[in-house]
Amino acid sequence: MELTRKSLLVRVRDPSDEAAWREFSDQYRELLERYCRARGLQAADVDDVCQLAFVNLLRSLRAFEYDPARGRFRHFLGRIVRNAIHTHFSRPGRAHPALDTTILAAIPDEPEQDASWEQEWMDQHYRRAMRAVRESFDARSVEVFDALLSGSTVEAVAAARGMSDQAVYKIKQRIRDRLSELIAQQVADEDGAASAAT
Repeated sequence: MELTRKSLLVRVRDPSDEAAWREFSDQYRELLERYCRARGLQAADVDDVCQLAFVNLLRSLRAFEYDPARGRFRHFLGRIVRNAIHTHFSRPGRAHPALDTTILAAIPDEPEQDASWEQEWMDQHYRRAMRAVRESFDARSVEVFDALLSGSTVEAVAAARGMSDQAVYKIKQRIRDRLSELIAQQVADEDGAASAAT
């Protein structure tokens, strides 16, 4: 599984590797959809833009050469999505113009300027890591962590569950540490896979 994840960008360069494209879509489609919605796109437009982005990725990844000096994989993917949004709304004869005509103007040209893409990228890593935590930690620990995330104090969580404050702090620290490890590993896997794609 680890090898599969690390080699995903290499594998999707082969358009006939349907399993790789499914895995790639599983990992990144939600990110693209959320970014599009944050830009104000309607549901039908989100689907169209995601399809266009994946088609463009299929073409681009065949010749993709990772160059750390030019940026990270996330910047490459962000550029693909922004181009797909621009292309979608710039098509001649589009039956329905975007409701918010400022959508195109609000999409920065440079990835470094696109704070919403960076935020969605970080959120996506957090969501993936949190799914892994939910699968690997016991239900009670996850419940404690969720209660803390929702704003409950350590003292309130401990009292409600008949635990010591120290036990709640320990659960919080263990899950936070694991989340940090998982996110760091996800980023390293992407950067390493991008390097392997050259």
